Formats: sequence, C-alpha cells, structure tokens
Amino acid sequence: MKAKTFHENIFTLQQGKKRFLATRNLSPGLEVYGERLVQVEQTEYRVWEPKRSKLAAMLLKKLPSPFTTTSKVLYLGSATGTTVSHVSDIVHQGVVYAVEFSPRTMRDMLPICEERPNIIPLLADASKPQSYANVVEPVDVIFQDVAQPDQASIALSNVQHFLKPGGYLLMSIKARSVDSTAKPDTVFKQQLKTLLEQDNSKLELVKKQKLAPLHIDHLGVVVKKTE
Repeated sequence: MKAKTFHENIFTLQQGKKRFLATRNLSPGLEVYGERLVQVEQTEYRVWEPKRSKLAAMLLKKLPSPFTTTSKVLYLGSATGTTVSHVSDIVHQGVVYAVEFSPRTMRDMLPICEERPNIIPLLADASKPQSYANVVEPVDVIFQDVAQPDQASIALSNVQHFLKPGGYLLMSIKARSVDSTAKPDTVFKQQLKTLLEQDNSKLELVKKQKLAPLHIDHLGVVVKKTE
C-alpha cells in the first residue's frame, strides 16, 4: 500500500489497481463509523468512502478544496459525524463547529467529539445562525449538507454571519429535499440564483458539479466570499 498527497492533509492510498481517498487519523487506533484503518509506514490513515460522504464525492469530482491544517470550519448538518470526523483529520490544528438539529443524532456524534477536541458540537437549527452566534467565531470555510427546502437561504444566512472575506462555502444541493416534484436541474438553477444573485451576497461561483453516480440528484457547489 502506498500513500500519495491528494490535497493538504487529504491522501490517496494505492493498492494494486485500486485507489482510495483517505485522511490521516487524528485518533490513531480508533474507528469512527466502521471505516477501514490502513497503516502505511508510521502513519495510520482512515479510508474515506465517497458514497457515504458528499464532501468526499465533491473532492473526487475535482471541486476545489479550501481546507488547510489550521482552517476554522462551520459544518452545517453534521448528522452522526461521518464526514465531520474526516474534516477534523484535515484541519487537525484548526476547529470544526458541527451544527446538528436532531438531539438523537447529536447524541451519536458526541463520543466522536470526546476523542477529537477540535470538534465543537452545537445542537441548533442551521436556519437560525443567531442562536449559535455567541459560540462560533469567524470561519474560513462553511460546509453545508442539510436536507431542507431552503438550502440556499440557510447557506447565505450563515455566510453573512460567519464567513470571513476570502473564505469559501461548499455545499451539496439536494434536489429532492428542496422540491421532489421539480426537475433537479430546475432546482439547482433556482438555488444558485438565490445564493448568488442577492445584492448583498458578495459571493462568486468557483465551480459546480453534479455528484452522480455517487449521489443522485445532488449538485456540489463551491463559492467564494469576495469581500
């Protein structure tokens, strides 16, 4: 098995003709969700399955990654912490503010936070950023993966509250969560219009890419806050 740098603190593991996306394990010896742990020389890696992570799928689809070792990240829709844990690996000298609305789901994520001090769990509604504004500092990156009809509006509100000038928003637009009766392309166009055409949004599109076949009817989007 060989490890190669894919991006800062993101790697690919090569085994014969097979290649896996992976992150360096911040908590060696500990799995988070049953993922495969791989030892290469003196380093332990966690295989990152793109079918279980919109962010991993976005990276494999060649959407840019703005994460650095010291990034401060606001993660909206953290669920049980599958992808959050990989972001924790990537920004191991930074911090991840993990926002989740469901108390039951948050309970499942708390053991992960106990092993990873750079994750700050927040039981809150992502559509009400003012409810956690006293905790979250200005951030370099916002990642959003929420299953709500007003995904673009939620993202925009959090950008206005927390994203630094020059920072990036990454989001996975879930067409069926926005409007299950409309064509996905119509939904994507409407959500991007909401996100980018507001007079005060100060956002510019960097890249967009559909995530099929890894995630059907999903659009990965990366935008930059210009000022």
